[in-house]
Amino acid sequence: MSEDNANHDIAAVRTYLTGLQSGIAEALGAFDGTAFATDAWTREPGGHLRGGGITRMLEGGGFFERGGIGFSDVQGDALPPSASAARPQLAGRGFEAMGVSLVMHPRNPHCPTVHANVRMLTAVKEGEEPVFWFGGGMDLTPIYGYEEDARHFHATCRDALQPFGADLYPRFKTWCDEYFYLKHRGEPRGIGGIFFDDYADGGFERAFSMMKSVGDAFLQAYLPIIERRCEMAYTEREREFQAYRRGRYVEFNLVFDRGTHFGLQSGGRTESILMSMPPVANWRYDWKPEPGTPEARLYSDFLVRKEWL
Repeated sequence: MSEDNANHDIAAVRTYLTGLQSGIAEALGAFDGTAFATDAWTREPGGHLRGGGITRMLEGGGFFERGGIGFSDVQGDALPPSASAARPQLAGRGFEAMGVSLVMHPRNPHCPTVHANVRMLTAVKEGEEPVFWFGGGMDLTPIYGYEEDARHFHATCRDALQPFGADLYPRFKTWCDEYFYLKHRGEPRGIGGIFFDDYADGGFERAFSMMKSVGDAFLQAYLPIIERRCEMAYTEREREFQAYRRGRYVEFNLVFDRGTHFGLQSGGRTESILMSMPPVANWRYDWKPEPGTPEARLYSDFLVRKEWL
């Protein structure tokens, strides 16, 4: 965290984020063959939040069963508990939070779900310098795992961070492994990636550049994987396993995800906050995969903390 805001150009962050949202929507919409719908929204006057955003949604596409890419830029009079828990000295400050967050749910179970976000939060108090920090990352959640895909995803994340220090990838990978973990299940959500929060190392411009490098790497990390897997045949049994594993995704988002908690605690727009939910999910009582099956291999070979590179 830093209070060095000599070049604290919030307008440049906003311009970058809206451009990132549009670029990803165009690329993934072209891959799917279906354009994302656009839903622009603003907060009604008089509430706890001011501002608005743009939600880009794809429902029932040719490849994606559901996908959402949201941009939001909201201001409030007091940081919600999820944002000030680790920094009580900032409790009660006004804030501005902006970011792009996306989740894509392919229909084909051999194509992984992906999540990514990049964001900036500024805490403000009259008479004091604003305090800013950046956060974000990306992570991959396969239903049926492929080592080639996991290595590619992690290599792209590493390469995006490399110009800002060789220590960042192992640090942010560990952070991702620890964050995207379902404690009540004792299992990771997927094969991880990178995650960072409260980042302002080197001042505003350098931290912003690092965030941009992560955002710009997303398509390079994900598109080659779905291009490789999109034509693979699948069965109804594999679709049923996909719905079962999507239940874990729902559990994480509702129980642990800080972004979900921040949005709901701050009075954010519920439809946009919960756009990450899969269209179909199910739960089975005490279900275990049969030994030796591809489903069992997901647990033994992929839902474990490991070094992919």
